[in-house]
Amino acid sequence: MSIYVGNLSYSVTPEALTEVFAEYGAVKRVHLPTDRETGRMRGFAFVEMGTEEEEAAAISDLDGAEWMGRELKVNPARPRESRGSFGGGRRNNRF
Repeated sequence: MSIYVGNLSYSVTPEALTEVFAEYGAVKRVHLPTDRETGRMRGFAFVEMGTEEEEAAAISDLDGAEWMGRELKVNPARPRESRGSFGGGRRNNRF
């Protein structure tokens, strides 16, 4: 399982996020996606912890908590949606 962390400050670092989640257990991985064109952080992250119990405790305590002047959105990450071979767009097109 992975944790989605949204509404992050654009100045957050992986080390700072690791420090927050380490209070709930072992942090295995922190991923801060960046915009492909600008390289700027996108305002959300994914955190993986040692056990599901640690992840559940972090989600319970941190969802809605204020950190770096923002109210965090913390919940279980959903599986990535498949966009197909054309990267999305309109469906059921008629030519």
